[in-house]
Amino acid sequence: MGVPAFFRWLSRKYPSIIVHCVEEKGKECNGVRIPVDTTKPNPNEVEFDNLYLDMNGIIHPCTHPEDKPAPKNEDEMMVAIFEYIDRLFNIVRPRRVLYMAIDGVAPRAKMNQQRSRRFRASKEGVELTEEKQRMREEIIQRGGYLPPEEIKERFDSNCITPGTEFMDNLAQCLRYYVADRLSNDPGWKNVVVFLSDASVPGEGEHKIMDFIRRQRAQPNHDPNTHHCLCGADADLIMLGLATHEPNFTIIREEFKPNKPRPCALCGQMGHEIKDCQGVAREKKGQHDEFADTVPVSEQEFIFIRLCVLREYLARELTMASLPFPFDFERSVDDWVFMCFFVGNDFLPHLPSLEIREGAIDRLVNIYKDVVHKTGGYLTQNGFVNLERVEMIMQAVGVAEDNIFKKRKEDDENFKRRNKEKRRRMKQQGPAYLTTGQFAPHALGRRDRPEAVHNARHQAYDMRMQHNKVPMKSPINTGPSDSTESRGVKRKAEDSDSEPEPEDNVRLWEEGWKQRYYKTKFDVDATDDDFRRKVVQSYVEGLCWVLRYYYQGCASWKWYFPFHYAPFASDFKDIKGMFTEFEKETKPFKPLEQLMGVFPAASGNFLPSTWRNLMSSPDSSIIDFYPDDFAIDLNGKKYAWQGVALLPFVDERRLRAALAEVYPDLTAEEGEQKPTVTDIPAELCHGIQGAINLDDDPILPDKMKYFYIKSLAETTLTGIVFFNRIPNKVLKPGDWEKGNREPWRPQLGFNPNRQQAHLDQSGFRALGQYQNCKDHIYPSQELFPYV
Repeated sequence: MGVPAFFRWLSRKYPSIIVHCVEEKGKECNGVRIPVDTTKPNPNEVEFDNLYLDMNGIIHPCTHPEDKPAPKNEDEMMVAIFEYIDRLFNIVRPRRVLYMAIDGVAPRAKMNQQRSRRFRASKEGVELTEEKQRMREEIIQRGGYLPPEEIKERFDSNCITPGTEFMDNLAQCLRYYVADRLSNDPGWKNVVVFLSDASVPGEGEHKIMDFIRRQRAQPNHDPNTHHCLCGADADLIMLGLATHEPNFTIIREEFKPNKPRPCALCGQMGHEIKDCQGVAREKKGQHDEFADTVPVSEQEFIFIRLCVLREYLARELTMASLPFPFDFERSVDDWVFMCFFVGNDFLPHLPSLEIREGAIDRLVNIYKDVVHKTGGYLTQNGFVNLERVEMIMQAVGVAEDNIFKKRKEDDENFKRRNKEKRRRMKQQGPAYLTTGQFAPHALGRRDRPEAVHNARHQAYDMRMQHNKVPMKSPINTGPSDSTESRGVKRKAEDSDSEPEPEDNVRLWEEGWKQRYYKTKFDVDATDDDFRRKVVQSYVEGLCWVLRYYYQGCASWKWYFPFHYAPFASDFKDIKGMFTEFEKETKPFKPLEQLMGVFPAASGNFLPSTWRNLMSSPDSSIIDFYPDDFAIDLNGKKYAWQGVALLPFVDERRLRAALAEVYPDLTAEEGEQKPTVTDIPAELCHGIQGAINLDDDPILPDKMKYFYIKSLAETTLTGIVFFNRIPNKVLKPGDWEKGNREPWRPQLGFNPNRQQAHLDQSGFRALGQYQNCKDHIYPSQELFPYV
């Protein structure tokens, strides 16, 4: 999921890290689509070696998109995923490796967040269905018009979890997709493709990181390898920095706020389901000729250049007058560690630290003082110096009282400004008045109005603006509020119609710590033993997360056993709170994870006897699957920001209950042992490691029926031999163009950076990174990809 608001904060503070992707489009000739030739040099003027796809960030928007109609069936979902990968391959054009990683069974620390999300998704799906039915009946009773309701089974996004039939089908489809592209697309010819599906334990992005760490540890690793990682989670930025690779880029969809979404009842744009009035769609143009003039815009992509972010961080983190030589790579590790305090997937963030309030900058300033005083860094090779962490937390704790008061003051000022803004908007009159020639002008104006170039489009825009204004029901005979009907439709977040959620903690008032522990943990603040237990669990979590980022999963069974975090001022005497994690822990099996994260409503993805454990009153673990649960807004305004108060799963009780139903599994549902072999390095660009062999490989000379029923049979006739285009070595000035256009950040090399030179092994290496082997932290697990 990443860290909320992190990317927005980072891109605003360091705007030059963002570059818009140049995407070459396919052409059509006589109705025949001509695909893009990806063997040609990259139009972004840089050649990427390796492309890594965090597939879950692709699967979710393709199976249940928010800004366009959902696919009708599973076949359309698979085709959408293929097209999405094709777009990414066209933009990036990797020359060596394509690594596709699907989330497998996650560590227990992550499963708690997955459990919360899936229970929420199930609850929200039921609530949406009930709201649609209620609104439909209400609108029809008022005489409104709604299109016929489609009888369509709701897609349960919870099926995007390891162990379900959907994930198995997806893995099979991707195998056929890869075989087809390797056989028929010249751009794929020299690319080594790895598919790590949901049967391989580990989160997708961390399987990718493990691959990179292991390749960096090889003696023949090329330090100039240019990596490109696709994913929308903000924590990918931290993971990319943690690799210490000099050439690392992240590609993601460009975020566009307030994108219009169609109403779930009538399918029209401009309003939400709660504001639907049941009005028939207005004809767009005299003959409805403008019906398709406003299509859904295609999502664009951006690059996040971590090499530029490293330069920003070098300026910000460099410290003068240190009693020891400054090590920038160590300070980057410390910066990544400090970001954990403001949010991550495994620990709740500290109450006094919010990204929007400048928490990271505050931590950096404190961090510099601590480094000067103690003469050392916070982290080393994935291990934490807790004594220095305590100094930072105590410095934050001193300011906690003022932070909470300032937060309340800012919130009141924000509400006051919004109220004044809405008042002014109501006084300005209709917001849908047009501009240009049709705009109203005061008498006696000397300047001439703007000419209208297309009267039809201008009139159409006027009607569209008018439709955005909330309309009264045509059968409503009561008095109308003309002022409200004329004003601009207010956003949900600006509305005062909903009452403010009650906040019993009131962090801005005296006694906030006592109220917090009493309200959130149901204990008195004087219970020092309990507070120390919470702090100890949080300290263990910080050590676990850092180890997870730099070495791999230290413990598959560890998790933070509370819904809320302690205060920074509670971090006292933490030096001896953590020793080591339990050794030789193993991940859950896929079906076991489903039992740990699924609500009873998604039990149809499980075998029948396993499903009964979720719903039967006689089940020994029925308490793990509540039909309803509370959501604590925790000082926020919307439910999606709150904390789902679900009971934590007791692993021992779960395994004991499952032991009785394991014999009911078929051979296909049971565990299968993969065949492991070494990678032939001479055939894979020097890549080394071990892989799990596919039991049913798709060979180029075999006729195979494509798994997608809507696609025809495909014959894999063999690889198309094409001379591989050598990597283009960009020189300073290559990206400069004489077209007098405004300058935009480019992906080419920066002439101000250090120049490349040949090292003893013949690789082009940046002098600054000659000792990059000091920052390699390989894990001890099996190379986790298929």
